[in-house]
Amino acid sequence: MSSSQTKRPLSSAKAGPLSGDIRVPGDKSISHRSLMFGGLAIGTTKVTGLLEGEDVLATADAMRKLGAKVIRDEDGTWHVTGVGVGALREPDSVIDMGNAGTGIRLMAGIVATHPITTFFTGDASLCKRPMGRVADPLSEFGAQFITRDRGRPPMAVIGTDEAKPVTYTLPMASAQVKSAVMLAGLNTTGTTTVIEPKPSRDHTERMLRHFGVDVDVKVNDDGGRTVSLTGPVEMKAADIVVPTDPSSAAFPMVAALINPDSHVTIRDVCLNPLRTGLITTLIEMGGDITITNEREEAGETIGDLVVTGKNRLKGIVVPAERAPSMIDEYPVLAVAAAYADGETRMCDLEELRVKESDRLAAVAAGLEANGVIHRIEGDDLIVTGGVVPGGGMVETHLDHRIAMSFLVLGLGAEKPVAVDDANPIATSFPNFEGLMADMGAKFTLHS
Repeated sequence: MSSSQTKRPLSSAKAGPLSGDIRVPGDKSISHRSLMFGGLAIGTTKVTGLLEGEDVLATADAMRKLGAKVIRDEDGTWHVTGVGVGALREPDSVIDMGNAGTGIRLMAGIVATHPITTFFTGDASLCKRPMGRVADPLSEFGAQFITRDRGRPPMAVIGTDEAKPVTYTLPMASAQVKSAVMLAGLNTTGTTTVIEPKPSRDHTERMLRHFGVDVDVKVNDDGGRTVSLTGPVEMKAADIVVPTDPSSAAFPMVAALINPDSHVTIRDVCLNPLRTGLITTLIEMGGDITITNEREEAGETIGDLVVTGKNRLKGIVVPAERAPSMIDEYPVLAVAAAYADGETRMCDLEELRVKESDRLAAVAAGLEANGVIHRIEGDDLIVTGGVVPGGGMVETHLDHRIAMSFLVLGLGAEKPVAVDDANPIATSFPNFEGLMADMGAKFTLHS
């Protein structure tokens, strides 16, 4: 969203029981990668269920500018005809990644080992986010980066045609950084290796295998992982059915749990074991969540979630090692914690400080505005739950997940909860308001 776009203040009010049989948008992480990998493969990849949010559409446009043919049929099916690894063309213009943090970091990895110069920019939120965490390891391949102060976009990536293979140890678990390094390795002669201290999302590893790339994954003695691949590789087109996004499913799921007597079924959710931390946590809190129709598609586990509001949630300690599997879901978990009996401690949330906004600070400010008792100790967030007074206005900082989380907070609060701008929601969940309203949510648009 452009920072000059008119804001859309929106509020939510106590809703009562929610019900519905719904399908949230396609998984954002898998959607980004399906377009990128399809654009690097030989042949045409058919993609169904793609998330058509602003972030993913920015990636589609980026791949077109790099030479891939990306077409959407009227029925919502996408076709991506790739140019092959090593054959990307230099873009004629700047690539605008909008709000897509995943998009810009993974794209940087792809172009870093192609002999082209690529200019990236984004919206006001993206241009505040640090790119040094990918620029540093990608520079080891031989690429050059030019950014603003503190490593912020706009960013120029000067790719190398003499890439050297890299072994890189992540300072903290990050699927984005891991993926950027692996994607740079696709067009590098030799073996590229990433060592991660804790397992992070492994969509890149799974999908690369789906496209015919040999990816080796070893579990280390300390519980981390070593991931390696040997390039240059040839990727072959492979059709993708995108499951629905567990990070988007989190909002109707928590809404159903905090509203007594709710009953909601969420279809075709990605249940990758490294993405189910929120489900595990909510069940530990006493949430009634049942997984049905579990199956495998294109290397990913998929299933339906049946969620009811028959149990009162209780506070727990969420261990630090779970953070990588639910890093995007902590804002809405804080909402669930606001309605739980007792204290919920969410440990080691340092990564939240460098998301679309400083999410740790934004969540704390939103809780404060709505009378929820909480505190921050180091990188831990502690929330004391009970009755939520509500009545506050939450500043979203152009962050879609902050906006949706606090609109969910208002569905059970004593007074309506408002967010200053609902526009950013379109980056990941374009039909959020309509889908939630069909379930029984109450929203009011303010002038």
